[in-house]
Amino acid sequence: MLSELVVPKKRGEPRFIFFSGKGGVGKSTMSCATAIWLAEKGYNTLLVTTDPAPNLSNIFGQEIGAKVTSISGVTNLSSIEIDPDVASEEYREGIIGPMRQLLDEKGLQMVREQLDSPCVEEVAAFDKFIEFMNDPKYDVVIFDTAPTGHTIRLLELPSGWSETLQKNTSTCIGPGASLQSSKVRYERALASLQDPDKTLFVFVLKPEALSFYETKRSIGELYKLGIGTHSLIVNGVLPGEACTDEFFARKREAQETCIAEIEKEFRDLKKNYYPLRDSEVLGIPRLESIAKLLFEGISEDNNVEADQFHSEPVPKRNDYADFNRLLADSKGDTHYIFFTGKGGVGKSTIASTTALHLAEKGYKTLIVTTDPASHLQEIFGQPVGHEITEIQQVNNLYAARIDQRKALEEYKVRILDAVKDFADDTKKSVLEDLNSPCAEEMSSFEKFISYFDETGFDVIVFDTAPTGHTIRLLELPSDWKGFIDLGSLTKSTSEGAHNKYAKVIETMRDRERSTFVFVMYPEYTPMVEAWRASEDLKKQVGIETALVVVNNLLPEQYGRNPFFASRRAQQERYVAAIRDRFKVPLMAVPLYETEPRGLTDLRRLGDRIFSEETNVEESEDEEMSDPVEKAKEFAKSVVESDEYRRFLESNKALQENASSKRLLAQYQSRQRRLKLGRFEPGLMDELKDLYDKVVVDETIQSFNKSRAELTELLVETDDLISSKIGRRFAFTTGGSCCG
Repeated sequence: MLSELVVPKKRGEPRFIFFSGKGGVGKSTMSCATAIWLAEKGYNTLLVTTDPAPNLSNIFGQEIGAKVTSISGVTNLSSIEIDPDVASEEYREGIIGPMRQLLDEKGLQMVREQLDSPCVEEVAAFDKFIEFMNDPKYDVVIFDTAPTGHTIRLLELPSGWSETLQKNTSTCIGPGASLQSSKVRYERALASLQDPDKTLFVFVLKPEALSFYETKRSIGELYKLGIGTHSLIVNGVLPGEACTDEFFARKREAQETCIAEIEKEFRDLKKNYYPLRDSEVLGIPRLESIAKLLFEGISEDNNVEADQFHSEPVPKRNDYADFNRLLADSKGDTHYIFFTGKGGVGKSTIASTTALHLAEKGYKTLIVTTDPASHLQEIFGQPVGHEITEIQQVNNLYAARIDQRKALEEYKVRILDAVKDFADDTKKSVLEDLNSPCAEEMSSFEKFISYFDETGFDVIVFDTAPTGHTIRLLELPSDWKGFIDLGSLTKSTSEGAHNKYAKVIETMRDRERSTFVFVMYPEYTPMVEAWRASEDLKKQVGIETALVVVNNLLPEQYGRNPFFASRRAQQERYVAAIRDRFKVPLMAVPLYETEPRGLTDLRRLGDRIFSEETNVEESEDEEMSDPVEKAKEFAKSVVESDEYRRFLESNKALQENASSKRLLAQYQSRQRRLKLGRFEPGLMDELKDLYDKVVVDETIQSFNKSRAELTELLVETDDLISSKIGRRFAFTTGGSCCG
């Protein structure tokens, strides 16, 4: 059990626990629940977040902030939210302080400029992290880490620093001589991270394809650093008893398929499954409930009996005219659209849908991601690399992903070319700076602003990084005055670059040229974090939010039971609160049966959110002309299709093959038990063994393939009644639960 992994191995030897994963999967919730459980077991526990957009205060219902704070109502538990600004100032003062007696004002100013670097916040956060790892008064230190891509970059820093400090020269994080004393601390910290007896890494993910892919990628990145992952928590599993209709039954089946993939890919890792709750997890009692299930196997019962429970519809009026006008109205100039928000709220999907919609409206469109944890390639179903790539089967649509390593190589070439005629000492100094930890961040920003020089595009869509990281990225120009030249370029070169940055920022401030869109879920934490980030953009950079997108709204016609009624009522309150806070046009995006993947899904989503004629809710009572005739016509087309013929043939072959039929029945039986939420011991092992047999059984796979083809034929039908009949037919044939 997970309880055996989280407790310290020996009294007196602290245990370090890291919760990581794609943004929005529940890392903070799981880390808080774990911290409470350990504290109540008598372990002196500290919970730390290094996330630039922390939410521990929201979860515990008390102010925490940048100082270690005791959690009210829980003995032995303290927490801290590392504030990047506070940590950076403490770090700078730690270096500058001892120099005040040695340097004059001019020398001190040089050091200040040197420390006015984009890297300092990363370094300062890691310094705090080391500080808590070395504090002997805690039995357990839990790190609620930043979203996956940012976490990996944070953990990569020690090795980069070590190489830099060996030079004993000036660096972007301070004078080399003043940092030598930190080198041993950095190396010791990395050694602790690599020691499974001291450190536990737990990845939290949802049973969804994109979350699965991101977890797989991130675990591989940590492995390259010599850091192993020891456990998974699969969060948000739909309770089987709440899935009382076709829509949610199909979503549950999709989750089961993903869970089977998780079991297959991570068969050697310990796994815990946690169900979706009927409301947000806020406050200590709810966290204690989570802890009991995770560590003791004691679960709460939810009242989810089937019921025509009714709540008022979520006020989802879409501001179509404002939304469409703002997306592409630049009076002939290139228009820039920035999608931002907390990680995991669907920015990439909404950005991709918007880009496809605009391209098919005739706008030549480029979509770019600046997110280190990008997954555009999974959404579009084709590789998306560092160079601009045309999206297949779509006119006017192109995509690119900023590859940090390639961006660094390009940046080095540009800077070295600028100083090629300078003295050897200058060139040597510049080369040393280019090998500093700061250079990668700077080069990524260089690549980002280079897209503002791209000509020929009507619209450029930026699928930006998670909220806190986005803000820090956009703050860089004002903080870079001393580092644009990397300490060696001439004033004229530096000023030239600075003017370029200023022009880009000015373009982003211009609401005629740029549109900033915040994407969020209708929940407290995503709403508050988006609001904070929006206000920070306005105050720190002068950029105002133009639009908001509220994603994953529950469809009114499905989930007619108290469980989803409770979640729907919660969403109603937050949609109203979002309108009240932001006071900008709002687009409401409904929850779909499956994650939008590929061009067909993106088009369908685009039709729903950009067409004024399409209501957000798809009522079962919509007016249809000649429904009986349409049903007959549809049935006739299905019966005459090759897909239906192949399905009948494969189904007959399955019925005649006793062993295959028995194997499939056994597999489906275990799936049904899982669907009902019966996570009894041995069930996942049985499912895994049966799955391994199912995927190599030719009769079953032929049946699954033909059924999937038939289902795809039905789902892709544009006619309304055909779509409804198709969904019901797919449901009665078992959907794609085994394919």
